[in-house]
Amino acid sequence: MPNATEADGLPVGQVSTRLGVTVRALHHWDEIGLARPSLRTAAGYRLYTAGDLERLHRIVVYREIGLGLDRIRAVLDDSAADVPGALRAQLTQVGERIDRLQQLSVGLDRMIDAHERGLLLTAEQQATIFGPQWNPDGPAQARQRWGDTTQWRQYAERSASRGPEEWQAIADAVAALDRALADAMDAGVTPGSPEANQLVERHREVFASYFPLTRQMQVCLGRMYEADPAFAAHYDGIRTGLAAWFRQIVDADARAHGIDPDTATWQ
Repeated sequence: MPNATEADGLPVGQVSTRLGVTVRALHHWDEIGLARPSLRTAAGYRLYTAGDLERLHRIVVYREIGLGLDRIRAVLDDSAADVPGALRAQLTQVGERIDRLQQLSVGLDRMIDAHERGLLLTAEQQATIFGPQWNPDGPAQARQRWGDTTQWRQYAERSASRGPEEWQAIADAVAALDRALADAMDAGVTPGSPEANQLVERHREVFASYFPLTRQMQVCLGRMYEADPAFAAHYDGIRTGLAAWFRQIVDADARAHGIDPDTATWQ
């Protein structure tokens, strides 16, 4: 490589600024033989000629459309390379990437909507799935009450990927559990019995459709089901006293796992 002065070419810093690439990238392309400067100064500094800049410009263009460095080298150096064919193949890949990004955009819209609304169903769909007694303002009220919690975020992330069919399956599972709880209370199942403990475990499994539920959190839910007028009305509407009985079986199961229901916290 001949020695030269800066008047014969541009140093790497100026080339970096002119082309909008990093000095590190220019050094790397030099090291791998993709774009070597034609000149060096007596002190060993790289200098790029007009011809070097033209090659670098083509590298930048091909890199911006997504070609890898090996493919760029072939396009630039192989006289038999099918440049239009390579570009058409890259165009196909770009189109596929655009489709994936559009799908990602839709998914992000749903995720944002789920975090803000909780339930991505129309009022009519909610009434069909959850019954005429369902309050369509319930999800908004829940967000206002719990929207800053980890559990709301987990619920929203699950909700974003669910359609009416998935929510119908969840609603059916909840309704079946409610019937099983009522039948067990009617049958005189006692708190702490294997049958009661199985129902408590089943409640945790069904509730996992919304977010993971620890036993301590389940104890807190049991308290709320009994104390909160809306929840108590739901359970006592199924069977009188069901809210209190459910709390009893949850508390008994918690004690069997070393948890004091009186001191359990949401964790």
